[in-house]
Amino acid sequence: MTRSTTTGAAGRLRRILGVGFGLAVTVGSTIGVGILRSPGGVAAQLQVPSTILVVWLLGGVYTLLGAVCLTELGTMAPQAGGYYVYARRAFGDWVGFAVGWTDWITYCAVLGYVSIGMAEFVGQLVPAVAGVVRPAAIAVLVGLVVLQWAGLRVSSWFQEWTTALKCVAFLALIIAGLVMSGTGAPEPRAPAIPAAGGWIAALQLVVITYAGWQSALYFTEEDRDTTRNLPRAMVGGVLAVIVIYVLVNVALLAILPMAELAGSTLPASKAAERLLGGVGGQLITLLSVVSLAPLLNAIMMIGTRILFAMGRDRLLWSRAAEVNAGGTPGIATLVTTIVAVVLIATGTFQQLVAIASFFLALNYAISCVALVVLRVREPATARPFRAWAYPWSAGIVVAGALVFLVSALAADTPTALVAVAVLGVGMIGFAVSRGRKDLSKT
Repeated sequence: MTRSTTTGAAGRLRRILGVGFGLAVTVGSTIGVGILRSPGGVAAQLQVPSTILVVWLLGGVYTLLGAVCLTELGTMAPQAGGYYVYARRAFGDWVGFAVGWTDWITYCAVLGYVSIGMAEFVGQLVPAVAGVVRPAAIAVLVGLVVLQWAGLRVSSWFQEWTTALKCVAFLALIIAGLVMSGTGAPEPRAPAIPAAGGWIAALQLVVITYAGWQSALYFTEEDRDTTRNLPRAMVGGVLAVIVIYVLVNVALLAILPMAELAGSTLPASKAAERLLGGVGGQLITLLSVVSLAPLLNAIMMIGTRILFAMGRDRLLWSRAAEVNAGGTPGIATLVTTIVAVVLIATGTFQQLVAIASFFLALNYAISCVALVVLRVREPATARPFRAWAYPWSAGIVVAGALVFLVSALAADTPTALVAVAVLGVGMIGFAVSRGRKDLSKT
């Protein structure tokens, strides 16, 4: 299948990114408010400190296997668009469009959700903002668009520095927790073995908290040396996240008794309050704001790259592939922003966030299967990076993706049906567009 290289009059994507941005977008998109909340849910399922740490390590190893599998695809097909690129190459335009459409909708929903979340956290620090959360969220989003419009160099710089600030803040939290905690709560003498259901639920929560590790895949076309930089960004970024996640849990286990950790929806805040009093909760709120800034920037950049890729391949409006002088897909940025603002203003993003996990699992599963299909169908294609321990690594990743997809279907069937409806709307629009193009050729 040939790839269209048509872009707008303003230019093409700029190949100026390096491994620093790759690491920043991987870590910045993964580490967020989730790690401040999820340890409580995992502890509630498992109750045993050593078992809790093992599950966070297992989730990290599974994520690392996914990273090496998709890094093979990213170096084999270094094009903007991420999952969409691999699905289209393996299964054709129809599946490619389905993955691209749902992936973009997911990022628009998450963009709205994160903007609202950031405004809410700011409202806790600045009471005047608390009464105008939705307008504040839209203002944050518009400010981000201005940043994006300044060009790729500015937005990538913002991503790198805010992610560095986030990592420093998390490391400070970890060090403070370990130094100031004392002996903490000892592990029970005869810990009970968690039930299988507890293991599964805990692993699902952990893997969801690792979500975002795939972000560097969307920028391979803008990397100066994808073959060299993408493996470093993906593998190095995931390893950094694993270390931070495990250390956060070590610190929480050292500070909070198991009953308090397992019963908390925001254990990091409880731990900070225990160490520093009332100011501790405010510091965690500030850390949440710091965590969301690079995440929001990365989500916007990713969403626009999906539209850019689909527009270039003429599966969507071709003007979505226009790039401004700074290297930003201008039309794609405006369309993504408008949709996100509508979702924020109407509150409909809440429904889409509920189905985002379904689309994430579905598109991840399709991309993992694409790796296997392309290995069989294109054995001679150059693969600068090959997935470690293939086919076992790919088999584990595909099996895990399918388990999470089935779990999402079983856990919330109505939401899955809504997801199918959203997919159906997109496919109908694609079919109508294809039909018109075919008629115009006759």
